[in-house]
Amino acid sequence: MLLCTDVGNTNIKFALYKDEKQIVKLRFSTDAKKTDDELAVELYTIFNINNVNIEDIDGSIISSVVPAVTESLVKAIKTVTGNDSIVLGPGVKSGLDLRIDNPASLGSDIVAMCVAVKELYSCPAIIIGLGTATTILYLNEKKCYCGGAICPGIRISLDALTNNGALLPSIELQPPKKAINTNTEDCIRSGVILGTASMLDGMIDRYNEEAGVNSTVVATGGLASSVIGNCKHDILVNDDLVLDGLRIIYAKNKK
Repeated sequence: MLLCTDVGNTNIKFALYKDEKQIVKLRFSTDAKKTDDELAVELYTIFNINNVNIEDIDGSIISSVVPAVTESLVKAIKTVTGNDSIVLGPGVKSGLDLRIDNPASLGSDIVAMCVAVKELYSCPAIIIGLGTATTILYLNEKKCYCGGAICPGIRISLDALTNNGALLPSIELQPPKKAINTNTEDCIRSGVILGTASMLDGMIDRYNEEAGVNSTVVATGGLASSVIGNCKHDILVNDDLVLDGLRIIYAKNKK
């Protein structure tokens, strides 16, 4: 089995694949202060809780946007599974044509998402990542990555709003029933969730207008289910874009 690991600013996601089929998906919170031994204990424990036979794991690949965690996680995976990990970055073959100013600056999670969409969906394509940051990426009809836009994620926006507004309460992120609301909590939900949905609809229109062609739209991220249903465009949701991209990239490099 192949272990694919997506290290984000908030969570670390693990997925085990047998050939192209995902067998298990696990996650725990990202904490840069944890040592490789602590990560190894957590990883060993979570595998055992989920009845994973560690001896069946014969490969590992990592995408990380948190450098402080990467080295410790590589060591932890080596300790638990005995496998050296491929860390997605410069020098790792992705098969993705990058049409941007500085390809070396591109985040590994964006590379993995683009590779997954390139291989699994029709292009041109717009890829929406709803994580700590909201990313809106573009693959042209030749499946080349042509750049995109980055804005604050939903939780960052919500935290900024409630932390800096003395009388504004913290809320659970769930879609409101309508846009015009009569209490503070639902007003915030409307602004944050419906506002994000409207922004995404507007950006999709702008991308399609600039490109001169309509695109397939795919969204991923923990908050996708709360937002995408409120968009006016048809948007496919795939929570595992980064993990699927890692699986595809690993196969390219093993060959």
